[in-house]
Amino acid sequence: MVDTPFRLYTDGACRGNPGLGGIGVVFKDEQGNIVGTMKGFIGSCTNNEAEYQALIAGLKEAVRRGYSRLSVYMDSELVVKQINGAYRVKSKNLSRYFQEVKDLLSAVGSYRVFHVGRNENRLADQLANEAIDEHERSL
Repeated sequence: MVDTPFRLYTDGACRGNPGLGGIGVVFKDEQGNIVGTMKGFIGSCTNNEAEYQALIAGLKEAVRRGYSRLSVYMDSELVVKQINGAYRVKSKNLSRYFQEVKDLLSAVGSYRVFHVGRNENRLADQLANEAIDEHERSL
């Protein structure tokens, strides 16, 4: 396990709701240096599904890297409030993502999940949109 703190920024993008979706993930060390990025096309989804899938992808990578202390930043207020227990997960479709996130967070160990404005999550947003753009260009 890596005991230094890391920051995880995630964002899901959706063109339409539902529509084509993409995910963006950014890892930063405690000095704010980017230590990894990921992006991916996820197919047809809702915006909330894209947000959860981005978080899941980031958490899976954090676990793979052995990160044991993680601060997570997202611009989806709904997902952040659901993860932190302020909102119930009413959607059966989102409840499976929610459970997977909770399982992954327990595998990380020490974590906190924060809501940030879109301007603080620009790179993750850019990566999510690039993933959709690349898919559309490949058609």
